Amino acid sequence: MENSPNYLDPRILASLQGLDLQARLVVEGYVSGLHKSPYHGFSVEFAEHREYVPGDDIRHVDWKVWSKTDKYYLKQYEEETNLLTYLLLDTSESMAYASEGNVTKLQYAQYVAAALAYMVLQQQDSIGLATFDEKVNRYLRPSGQPSHLKELFHLMDVTPAGEKSDLGLIFNDLAERFKKRGIVVILSDLFDDPARIISGLRHFRHRRHEVIVFHILDPAEIDFPFRSTTLFKGLEGLPDILTEPHALRKAYQDELGNFLAELKKGCQMVDIDYVPLRTDLDLDGALSSYLASRAMRVR
Repeated sequence: MENSPNYLDPRILASLQGLDLQARLVVEGYVSGLHKSPYHGFSVEFAEHREYVPGDDIRHVDWKVWSKTDKYYLKQYEEETNLLTYLLLDTSESMAYASEGNVTKLQYAQYVAAALAYMVLQQQDSIGLATFDEKVNRYLRPSGQPSHLKELFHLMDVTPAGEKSDLGLIFNDLAERFKKRGIVVILSDLFDDPARIISGLRHFRHRRHEVIVFHILDPAEIDFPFRSTTLFKGLEGLPDILTEPHALRKAYQDELGNFLAELKKGCQMVDIDYVPLRTDLDLDGALSSYLASRAMRVR
C-alpha cells in the first residue's frame, strides 16, 4: 500500500465533518437515527466459537456442538452495522479519459468512493465495492471493520480502466447479488444506452435498494472546447474520427443534452438521486453540498 495513490484528501475530509450518509428511504436494517434498533438480537452476525468459561451467558451455548463434542462452546457474534452501502465503480475504457489539466474520470470516481467509504466507516456502518466494465471484475463484500478501507483502496489500485461497458447487464447482475437492502452508489460516466441503464436502475429499486448515481464527466465532454481539426480517438470499440469540431459542435451538444435529460428524468421517475459531477470541480465542495442537501431531505 505504500505506493497507493493518496485517495483521502484532507480538504475533502474536513469538508465532510459533521455529515453522514443516511438512508433517505426505508431500507432493510435501517431505522431512523444512526445505529439504533428496537429489535432484540438485531445487528449481530455469527463470527466464531469460543470455549465456555464460568459466568458466560448460557443462552449463547451452541448445543449442537455440545452434542457432538460433550464440550461447551459459545457462539461469538460480530457487530453488524445498520446500514449497508454498495459502491459500484465503473472501470470501463472511457473512464480513463482526461482533458488537459484534469484527472481522469476514473481517478475522480476513486476519490469520491474513498471519501464515501471513509465517511461510512467513521459512522460505524458497512461499505462494499464492486468494480466493473462489461462484467463485474471484482466484488469486495461490505464490512464495517476499519481495516476494510485498506482492502478497498487496494482493489481500486489493481483495477485499471479497461474494456467496454454494459451497464444494463451489470446493474441487473448486481441487483440480484445484493441480498440485503442498502444504499447503492454508482460512480460512472454512464456512456451506454440510456434505456438499458434506466432498466438496470429500476431493478435496484425493485429490490428495494436506495440508489445514488454520481454521473462523472470531463469538462471537455460537456463544453466541447475543440477548435482546430481534431482526431477523436474511439473508445470501447468505436473507431477514431478525424473531423472539424465546428461542423459537429451543435449536433454533439444537442445529443448530449438529450442524453443527460433522459438519464435525469429516468432517475427522478424511480426516486433515484442523480448527481452530475465534473472532474474540474473541487470535490470537497461538490460532495459536501450534495450530502448536506440530502441530510436536509432525510430530516
